[in-house]
Amino acid sequence: MGEDFRSWTVTDLPDLRGRTVVVTGANSGIGLESTRNLHRAGATVLMACRNMDKARVAADTIRGEGGRGDLDVRELDLADLGSVRDFARSLAQEGRTIDVLMNNAGVMALDRSRTVDGFESQFGTNHLGHFALTGLLLPIIGGQDGGRIVTVSSIAHRPGRVRLDDPHYERRRYSRWGAYFQSKLANVHFGLELDRRLRASGSRVRSILAHPGTARTELGKNGTSTTNVVMRRLTPVLVRTGVQGCESQLRAAVDSSATGGDMYGPRWMAFGPPRLEVPARRGRDEEAARSLWE
Repeated sequence: MGEDFRSWTVTDLPDLRGRTVVVTGANSGIGLESTRNLHRAGATVLMACRNMDKARVAADTIRGEGGRGDLDVRELDLADLGSVRDFARSLAQEGRTIDVLMNNAGVMALDRSRTVDGFESQFGTNHLGHFALTGLLLPIIGGQDGGRIVTVSSIAHRPGRVRLDDPHYERRRYSRWGAYFQSKLANVHFGLELDRRLRASGSRVRSILAHPGTARTELGKNGTSTTNVVMRRLTPVLVRTGVQGCESQLRAAVDSSATGGDMYGPRWMAFGPPRLEVPARRGRDEEAARSLWE
């Protein structure tokens, strides 16, 4: 782990002119706030979004606020591996070099559903979509400091269990929250195992984890359960703003002290300035991570 002796806020962002950052789910929640702050600092941000209309509106809003960077809206549906391949292919064909890949997009506590490719939607979108995207973009990730891959998990990884014998709920009763917890633990396994594999290969690319605490996002907006409805009503009272929630992943993306395998989250787990923290013991299980990868 890197050193961590001070509070960090978005005002600590360095000059990012000349750097390119891909942000998945960039049109809402902490993805939108990350994009806004990266643009303000001078980065070129590729807004990788499923809903192009919302993404264009978000981009126009950010441009209207000023800033030194550039915005490039791109279509990406993480629930469709064909879309993931098309997105990655287009960047490679353009000769792009990516300084930071921010795996931010996600869905939460959905009613039972499947991705285009037949995977359980939360596991397929939150984990498998980003797994595929990262693998396809890895050859063009590099840049000034070697390149970073920031995977956004959640404090919800702590109660999670990855059931490799039935990750898509084909033989067990579906649980919207169990599926979400599983996908967030899979994010942790993926980020840490990716770091180990990058190190073993001699790559300069760093894989770093982040979580926003209890940040205000659009996750869970489509769920119909009583819990989802209650959460939507309590969100304005109980959770942090998007600008506060995005600080962990921004720090992971730019802090010079960050090293591969680090995880950043709010100081008091659910809220506070971002600092280094240790994933749950289950998340640090290397054998489980290798099994998930393979």
